Amino acid sequence: MAPLIAPSILSADFARLADEAAAVAGADWLHVDVMDNHFVPNLTLGLPVVKSLLQATDLPLDCHLMIENPDRWAVAYAEAGAYNVTVHAEAVVDPITMAVELRAAGAKAGLSLKPGTDLEDWIDVLPHYDTLLVMTVEPGFGGQSFMPEMLEKVSRARKMVQTGHLTLIVQVDGGIDLQTIEQAAEAGADCFVAGSAVYGMADPGAAVAALRAKAAQFTPREPAEQD
Repeated sequence: MAPLIAPSILSADFARLADEAAAVAGADWLHVDVMDNHFVPNLTLGLPVVKSLLQATDLPLDCHLMIENPDRWAVAYAEAGAYNVTVHAEAVVDPITMAVELRAAGAKAGLSLKPGTDLEDWIDVLPHYDTLLVMTVEPGFGGQSFMPEMLEKVSRARKMVQTGHLTLIVQVDGGIDLQTIEQAAEAGADCFVAGSAVYGMADPGAAVAALRAKAAQFTPREPAEQD
């Protein structure tokens, strides 16, 4: 599949979110980081702002819930119209029911893993999910340095997709720029969350296009089908 670019509004101007969304109209998804100052040591926006964004942009909203008790709150984001709702493996109580409920509410279901969380512990759960978000920084703040050692998780997930054991989009989030997107694409990521590498540029739309082009250069080709 072609690389998906998901600009993170965590790096946008919160006073101009509608304009900031319009500036990346050529993106594939718009990534929305929801933080509660409990699961992570930061507080950002929540459901009311997501509902407003849904009225202001046609981009599919990719809501990343870095919150405690997502079993209670996540479905509301799906019901509001979010395209993909991602919960953290470390916070969700009943991950399978969570995935079922998100899908029933009309959203794709995503599962995110912090850097210290082992992919192998979640293999039996992942068939119920549509996206796997591998954090390449510690969640909670933008502007952190990319952790290349996390790409082993991406590679393992990609192999399971290629062998048919999983059917999902492999997403990376944290420290993605024109250099690190090469490594992430080579490892097998499909979707790339980028904050300052988009909104820190003079032309965010052009930055999205440049990231997509760079990822496409390094995306491994799928094995050819046998006749």
